[in-house]
Amino acid sequence: MKRILIALVVIILIASMSLVGCKKAGVTSETPTVFTMANNIDCMWSWDPSDAFGEELPILFELYETLTRYHPLEDELEPVLATDWSVSPDGLTWTFTLREGVKFHCGHDFDSSDVKRSIERTMERGMGAAFIWLAVNSIETPDEKTVVFNLDYPVPIDLTVASAYGAFMYCMDCVEEKGEDYLSAGNELGTGPYKLQQWKRGDQVLLEKFGDYWRGWDGNHFEKVLLKVVPESGTARQMLEAGQVDYVRLLPFEDIEALKQNAAFTVTATPGFQNVYILINTQREPTNDPRVRQALAYSVPYDQIIENVMYGYATQSVGPIPKGMWGHDDTLPQYTYDLETARQLLTDAGYPDGGFSLMMTVASGDENHRKVAELWKAELTKLGIDLDIRTMPFDAQWDLAKSSNLDERQDLYILYYWPDVCSPQCYLEGCFITQTDPIIFNLCYYSDPQVDEWIIEAWETAGRDREAATAIYRQIQEKLIEDSPAIFLYDMQNVRVMNSSIRNFTDNPAYPYVLFIYDLYREEG
Repeated sequence: MKRILIALVVIILIASMSLVGCKKAGVTSETPTVFTMANNIDCMWSWDPSDAFGEELPILFELYETLTRYHPLEDELEPVLATDWSVSPDGLTWTFTLREGVKFHCGHDFDSSDVKRSIERTMERGMGAAFIWLAVNSIETPDEKTVVFNLDYPVPIDLTVASAYGAFMYCMDCVEEKGEDYLSAGNELGTGPYKLQQWKRGDQVLLEKFGDYWRGWDGNHFEKVLLKVVPESGTARQMLEAGQVDYVRLLPFEDIEALKQNAAFTVTATPGFQNVYILINTQREPTNDPRVRQALAYSVPYDQIIENVMYGYATQSVGPIPKGMWGHDDTLPQYTYDLETARQLLTDAGYPDGGFSLMMTVASGDENHRKVAELWKAELTKLGIDLDIRTMPFDAQWDLAKSSNLDERQDLYILYYWPDVCSPQCYLEGCFITQTDPIIFNLCYYSDPQVDEWIIEAWETAGRDREAATAIYRQIQEKLIEDSPAIFLYDMQNVRVMNSSIRNFTDNPAYPYVLFIYDLYREEG
């Protein structure tokens, strides 16, 4: 949503280099070619780019490319594997011209047949973010460098092909030669600047430069990328301070505040489209009662969490769509911390003294979410509710949420969420449209036929009338706030902590946690 080992000599070589790309204070490397990052989990849930719909982005965007890339703060699209595109007056036909001279890592040339077959395979598999292609009726390839999308209804396909998920191009000749399971077995067939050298499950991913990359290797670029799995944030900080890694994906904010005072590190904070939900199990007692869910929403100490956990790097959410994304509406109703209202709702639902326990899962190494849970637990105790916080490896948390035994599933799931296509649709369809088999991110198990209908209607409307679509999105959000299948906790800034020798990093909120490492370099001295 597996893997292949390479010869031991590579591991020994890397160890002997002491991860040469990492810089210790006062130490200069003559050949700074390795960019090393620490991640709290093994992010490669799925190696198949048609299925991937989780934490895989930091690696997949180094291996694969899309036709375009979206820069939402400027509202601009950048040509990547496509150099030009146009749309018919009725919005139903899009024509893309492909870049010349692009090769896949397997050695095959990239052409229009790969675009057509990559997307069709993603659609046919129906996994991950396959829903982004629902408007596509057919794809034509008049020649090797031209792709034509014929749509059933208008949608912004130039934005769809820039999606963070479900829009990667890969070599379909190799898929057909090597078998349908070749990618999911831990292989890749991209066009990106780096190719897979080694993957050790639960330990590390090592990439090396692709010599035939179409942008070339003139100038200063990292030749290798190493992602190390470091579950404990304290260990990750120590590795950063020791120069053993250049970047840590996830650190508690008190650590970030401390590192800001050290000139050896650069801390950036930029607007982002990532938000955090607490998804509430709507399918069993007592949280199948919307009054109980509303009470839970009123019991959250929002200001305390934003100040003491997020250190001000977040704002309380107003609805499920983050601020800055079109479709967000600051005038929507908002829950606030109010224990008296929470107690009255519990009384109305038949739980005047609470008297029940809720199980909440938190991923190992995520100190921010653990602290959120602890602060909330203290407030729930005042209502007579016991919050059973269970910290577990992410894979175990994920498997529990999707267990076929409904009684095993958690009551509360705290979830980071970010966009595939940069639109309101990805938040609402990803988490709140009815999902049964497979369940993607609707881990509140919410199902409302009217909401389903509105979500589909809004996206079909967006391609021709964004204002009308926005009105439908407001309707959906009002209903979700009333039903409370989730607590819309906070919208996050993108906060990055790196070794201060790293240059040329620009955050893109459309692609959370993606560093685009080819564009980075190390400046010594």
